[in-house]
Amino acid sequence: WGAAPGAERRRAAYAFLVYTVVGSLPMFLAILARLEYAGTVLGEWSAPWGLFRCRVESLLFFAFLLAFAVKLPVWPLHAWLPDAHTEAPTAGSVILAGVLLKMGGYGFLRFNLAMFPEASRYFVPLMVILGIVAIIYGALVCLAQGDMKRLIAFSSVSHMGFVILGMFVLNEQGLLGSLLYMINHGLSTGALFLIVGILYERRHTRMIADFGGLSKQLPVFAVFFAIAMLSSIGLPGLNGFIGEFLVVVGAFKSSMLYAILAVSGIILGAAYMLWLFQRTMFGTLDKEENRTLKDCNVREVFYMLPLVVFMFWIGLYPKPFLQVMEPSVRQLAARYQVAPVTPAAALQPPSGGGPGVVKEAPAGEPVGEQPSTREVGR
Repeated sequence: WGAAPGAERRRAAYAFLVYTVVGSLPMFLAILARLEYAGTVLGEWSAPWGLFRCRVESLLFFAFLLAFAVKLPVWPLHAWLPDAHTEAPTAGSVILAGVLLKMGGYGFLRFNLAMFPEASRYFVPLMVILGIVAIIYGALVCLAQGDMKRLIAFSSVSHMGFVILGMFVLNEQGLLGSLLYMINHGLSTGALFLIVGILYERRHTRMIADFGGLSKQLPVFAVFFAIAMLSSIGLPGLNGFIGEFLVVVGAFKSSMLYAILAVSGIILGAAYMLWLFQRTMFGTLDKEENRTLKDCNVREVFYMLPLVVFMFWIGLYPKPFLQVMEPSVRQLAARYQVAPVTPAAALQPPSGGGPGVVKEAPAGEPVGEQPSTREVGR
């Protein structure tokens, strides 16, 4: 239905539908192809008439990538997100930020990284570049926004860049940070959309220029806004810091340049969020319409408090959340910390004899067992 009547809500809905369907169709074909290749090595595939040759695994990786990159979204497939957020009602924006975007992150972890390890290794530079571009591009665009909701929507593009960066540095800290970052983004950005919804319900405008000095008129609202804003920029002691810190540590272990570029996005994030807060909450209360605004009621306090509790809980004591994620993250990261065994190398006979030939051990030394197929794969 949209937040307000008009043609823009329909355009945003159609864009969301088209992006999602176009991204999902290649993944559907890739699922059928994966069934066809089940139990076989994903080797080279030649196009008809010898136009090009490539690995089947790379094709399947990109087919899944397209679907999840739209959903997350990854730059440059993000164009549907700001319009969808801007035109959606408050509840729709909260569900979109808190739940729907995370389906893309889950897909990358559960399918791309788990099913296509060789392709994931090969395309690490590409994915890291896309993540860093999203971090910086999203933050710079936020600085130019005059609509609060659109600003927060573009901030999601920047935040999801951290998620991609953390995943594709392929180490335990990065993966843990990426997972926790998705939870933290749902809390902080969901709270920010609720904040904008509270204001829009009272003033029927989301333009930053229509506000100023609201902390004098709405002190409880200003406190909730400040906590959500500081959580979004990663203030130590709040949930946003833990995820960002782990992602940056993981990026630093992979490349110092990745870490430096990611930190520049954190600085820009602090700039646009603090500027938003300063322009709306501080200054003079010079708009007559703002002088009659009522502060948060009991219902609004009731639905904001759980988000604030989780922000402080994760920020001050993240161990329960990290403990749940750690076993699966460690198992996934371990696959990328050892040199991959190529199919050709795995099929080579042991040196000094053909298949089935066991070399005699020197006197006094036990004959070692040959590793099982499962152990080699592991």
